[in-house]
Formats: sequence, C-alpha cells, structure tokens
Amino acid sequence: MEAALFTAQDLACWRAERLVFAEISFTLAPGEALLLTGANGAGKSSLLRVLAGLLPAAEGKLLWNNEDALADRVTHGARLRYLGHQDALKPALSAAENLGFYARLHGGDVPAALEALDLLPLADLPARVLSSGQKRRLALARLALAPCGLWLLDEPTVGLDTASVARLGPLLAAHRARGGMVIAATHLPLPLPDARELRL
Repeated sequence: MEAALFTAQDLACWRAERLVFAEISFTLAPGEALLLTGANGAGKSSLLRVLAGLLPAAEGKLLWNNEDALADRVTHGARLRYLGHQDALKPALSAAENLGFYARLHGGDVPAALEALDLLPLADLPARVLSSGQKRRLALARLALAPCGLWLLDEPTVGLDTASVARLGPLLAAHRARGGMVIAATHLPLPLPDARELRL
C-alpha cells in the first residue's frame, strides 16, 4: 500500500457559532477514494470547503506529503479540483466555450472532455438552454480537462440520470488509475469501487 499523500488531522469547523464537526481525521494515498456520508447539515459540504482551503478550520491540520497543505494556498488550489453545488457556468457561453475558458487556465482537450460526458452533440448550445442534468454533466466535464492530484466533489450526481452516473464511472476510474484521489460527499451510491466511507 502506498504512503498517504493527503492527511487530515483532528479537523474541526464552526459555522454561525455552531460546531459543525470535530476530530475529523483520515489519510488518502494515491488512487484512493473517500465517501463523505451523513444527514443533511452534518457538515459534508463544510468539510469539503475546509479541504479545498476555502473555509478555515477551527482546529486541526491538513498535510500534503507530510507538509502543511495550506502554507501556499495557490499551490494547494492548483493540485485540486472542487465541484460544489453550483455548476459555475456562464449562461451565454456555449458548452464548448465554457470548457474552453477553463481549459485556457488548466489545459486539456475540450472535445474529449465533452465526449467523456456525452456532451459533444450539445457543444454549440448556450449553457442557459441546457437541462439541469446537462449542466451538471458540463460542470463534471471540467474534471476531464487536465489531471490534478485531488478531486473534491459535493453531491456530483445531483440531477443526473442513471446513464449519466454510469458515464461518470470511467472518468473517476481513469483519474484514480493515474494516482488521483477522490473525496466525494454523497447521499447516493457512486461508481467508486473500494472507496472508504467517513460518516459525519
């Protein structure tokens, strides 16, 4: 088994004077996946935001390769992709243009990313006319653009039909095969075989 690359040590988070979670610890090695489960309001989304460096932890540490993961927030941001509840799309831009903007920042093959989520037939349509499921697939297609070490996914299958969830499987598998790690908050089964579970 490979050594841990990403480590959380005794994380705690307060939101609006309420303790959301405390004493959260885990390790992830290259290729591993972790599912965050629990009731609504248990802190899954807050934990993902702490892991992304978007929300400060009240206590605890995050380590990347045994060093402070947040010592350089720009570097930390570059080694992860965070997909929150919002799809973060420009409504007036086409599906291809939305991905093209992202590809200019991170690199990657836009047609291949569209194909990975079965979006090539919709490439020239403005995002505003896409269904909620199509918008979610377009947001997920950003993950296919450029490799990085860690994917943080908040309810990635919201609005997706069964076929779309199945298409997500090869994308997740390819990322893990390259040594990528996945942490996903979910209420539904995800195509992440051998994933460990952390219940909040």
